[in-house]
Amino acid sequence: MELATPELIAKYEPVIGLEVHCQLATRTKIFCGCPAGFGAPPNTHVCPVCLALPGALPVLSREAVELALKAAIALNCNVNSVSRFARKNYFYPDSPKGYQISQFDQPLCEHGYVDIVINTAPRRIGVTRIHMEDDPGKSQHDGFRDSARYTYVDLNRSGTPLIEIVSEPDMRNADEAVSYFAEVKQALQFVGVSTCDMEKGHLRCDANVSVRLKGAEKFGIRAEVKNLNSFRFLKQAIDYEIARQVALAESGGRMFQETRLFDPETGETVGMRSKEDAHDYRYFPEPDLVPLRVSDQWLAAVRATMPELPAVKRRRFIEVYGLSEYDADVLTQSRAIGEYYDAVVAATGDAKVSANWVMGDLTALLNNAGKTIEDSPVSAKALGELLALIASGELSGKLAKEVLEKMFATGDNAAAIMEREGLRQISDSGTLGKIVDEVIAANPKQVEQFRTGKTAVIGFLVGQVMKQSRGQANPAAVNDLLKSKLS
Repeated sequence: MELATPELIAKYEPVIGLEVHCQLATRTKIFCGCPAGFGAPPNTHVCPVCLALPGALPVLSREAVELALKAAIALNCNVNSVSRFARKNYFYPDSPKGYQISQFDQPLCEHGYVDIVINTAPRRIGVTRIHMEDDPGKSQHDGFRDSARYTYVDLNRSGTPLIEIVSEPDMRNADEAVSYFAEVKQALQFVGVSTCDMEKGHLRCDANVSVRLKGAEKFGIRAEVKNLNSFRFLKQAIDYEIARQVALAESGGRMFQETRLFDPETGETVGMRSKEDAHDYRYFPEPDLVPLRVSDQWLAAVRATMPELPAVKRRRFIEVYGLSEYDADVLTQSRAIGEYYDAVVAATGDAKVSANWVMGDLTALLNNAGKTIEDSPVSAKALGELLALIASGELSGKLAKEVLEKMFATGDNAAAIMEREGLRQISDSGTLGKIVDEVIAANPKQVEQFRTGKTAVIGFLVGQVMKQSRGQANPAAVNDLLKSKLS
């Protein structure tokens, strides 16, 4: 269909809410002891519980509950002392029970929020609830062979523990939705709730999108775009859906509540089915599970294991370390990077120099080697020792870069490499004086230029001394010696 123009879209206000589905990083499934790992041969991580065999009873994983509680704390939610599981009834071939064990009217967590920043303007997005549930299996379609279509069912994923994070309809454009999704992902990774690997389906979201005329109070009829597993697809799907709904409204077409899918090939959403309401699922309390009770003592014990959250760490880096917002954001992209940087600062006492080396030279080496900060051959302590040698004058910045490359390649510390390869900075005036004299004698033209007032040429002479000393000369000492001798 023909989409609405930007001028028509400007007449409307989009209303967006996200349902984020996150796979918990547990060792086992939520209601049985089967491994929850990814990539095993089909139907090998299964048992009577996740196969839904008659008489098999679910037993709730304590580890899954504690990870869900960490998510609640990270997203500023209230934890209900009593929550209940319910059966959400629907049939798919990869759901052997014929229902999903989820939570309905008594979820684990409610009333949270996530703070985002859009074009330097802060926004607070409400979190309606976080509830726990199990994942169904996976259908694999093999296309047509022998005039028949084959579909295979892999139940390894059946029973994998999930949380669903439901936002308030507080977002008004695709950029806000992407920022909210990214902030949720970062928080969940920081506290170890999930790897959030989108390619493996560990994190995905559904976008509920509607439009209304600006100034209207009543929400429009929403469409739910399912299973978006990248920030780019989320933005494309929302932008398309807004333009589609505005075009439909302007042409007098009828909107109805529906579920849609996003096609990455075309950048369009396509209708899938009419959207179910709660009564369509025929929820009722799960008879095989007792209510989940979270005591104050249990919640406090989980809270005590929580690391510093990314938003708090960013603010500390800005206020305590004096970093720019950009540097603080880069250094909190993951918990491992933030903790590595903190350790370097502790070793050097210089936050800005530490930031430059972590974000610059070390990151370049990691990227070239295809490694993450967790795999770095240079520990935070070793990098701190290298930077301390620069500060003490034992190493020049140029030599330090060379030493860091050798540290990265060998795993040795800076002192061992300097001793082995004679890379210590030369500050002795006698040794430097001989090199300076040789450079002055070899460059009479530049010496004459300096003496006739073109003092900028001293930079060339310093460079020649550095070259002759293999970068080991102390630049400040060389500069002073040259000025003294040329005067």
